[in-house]
Amino acid sequence: MAQELGVSVVPLLVHFGTETYRDGVDINTEDFYRRLTESKVLPTTSAPGPGVFAELFTSLARETDEILAIMLSEKYSAIHESACQGKDMVKANCRIEVIDSMSAIGGEMLLVISAAKAAQKGANLKQISDMVKKAIPRTHVRMSFDTLEYLKRGGRIGKAQALLGSLLKINPIVNIKDGETFPYGRARSRAQAMDFLVNFVKGFLKIEGLVIEDATTPDELEMLAERIGNTFPKERTYRSKVSPVVGTHVGPNVLAISVLEAEQ
Repeated sequence: MAQELGVSVVPLLVHFGTETYRDGVDINTEDFYRRLTESKVLPTTSAPGPGVFAELFTSLARETDEILAIMLSEKYSAIHESACQGKDMVKANCRIEVIDSMSAIGGEMLLVISAAKAAQKGANLKQISDMVKKAIPRTHVRMSFDTLEYLKRGGRIGKAQALLGSLLKINPIVNIKDGETFPYGRARSRAQAMDFLVNFVKGFLKIEGLVIEDATTPDELEMLAERIGNTFPKERTYRSKVSPVVGTHVGPNVLAISVLEAEQ
């Protein structure tokens, strides 16, 4: 999809001890989640350095005079700052803008898709940038998983800290708001967690774009797609895998829905 839309993807890094992998390049989701569950060492993540962005921007500047970079929330990663520093290193005569998506996973994906499609229709950098910034508050993400342990250990738990400490076996549900993780609810079972996600989608009057994601449970993803099919067309629903960098912090049993709410 990135190739079709003319989008360049800069992978974040996953570290297992002294071994470093570029997400989606040197390690795929299947191998990563197998290692995550088998390894005694919890992986860590990091952002690529400014030089990676400077090199990419310089290369792209040979083909265009306008570049828009839409980054993962700066509250989750240093990648936004790295991109800004990389931009300052570029000597080519090219307008470059770096935007904090204030989101992650499917939420960021929906913003990128909208921007790329606008570019294909001939919109300029300012028009696309303004459109993306207006769309950010209409981007909503909900994630369900079977433990908060990975978020806690990875330091990305944010306001979802409030969900810790329950003596009950729960399936926590979180949302991404203003670029960080907040508690959304607790489900007593996996089935109830899916009900939460379905009802979340049904709560919108009009949806512009929708992404559903899993890590290791494709059957659950298809079930989710079937259940929301009456609210949003299955053929327009994007399916994605929660990547290794995100999986480091949420674990293998994650389901997520991201919605780009249509302008009223």
